[in-house]
Amino acid sequence: MGHPGYVPPTLSTFIMSVFQLPVTLCDELTSMIREFWWGGNRGMKKMVWLAWDKMILKKSWGGMGFKDLRLFNQALLARQTWRLIAYPDSLCARLLKARYYPRGHLLDTTFCSNPSSTWQAIMKGLELLKKGIIWRLGDGKQIRIWRDPWIPREFSQSVYTERKE
Repeated sequence: MGHPGYVPPTLSTFIMSVFQLPVTLCDELTSMIREFWWGGNRGMKKMVWLAWDKMILKKSWGGMGFKDLRLFNQALLARQTWRLIAYPDSLCARLLKARYYPRGHLLDTTFCSNPSSTWQAIMKGLELLKKGIIWRLGDGKQIRIWRDPWIPREFSQSVYTERKE
């Protein structure tokens, strides 16, 4: 089972997919991993055979496949948010919609007063997801021309035309 502080990988992955971990915690965990690989006994350091930025590369790219815990946490939060958008009829999506955005869409929500830590994590995931989300136009009925980032530009995701009212 491991030492008393051992946390199974599936449990830690679940926690990272539901909560935004503090940066200091991610850094402390990374430090513990590094110490395990590079630390030594009786004050003697082990030989560092590979730089950390190489160790976090995929194995297919010559690394060891370690995860950058900050980025991994962000990716899992964005994935959870994507699941709420992709599966709006799921129990979780319906529950959160009823509580946090009853009359709108998840992409239009903003922070409410006194949000739960889970909702804060979803909003962080939404913030990250919005940076890379794209639309498939289809029939165009759901496009809000003045609000949606539908024409990518160098400086902004906004449309550059004059609004005629």
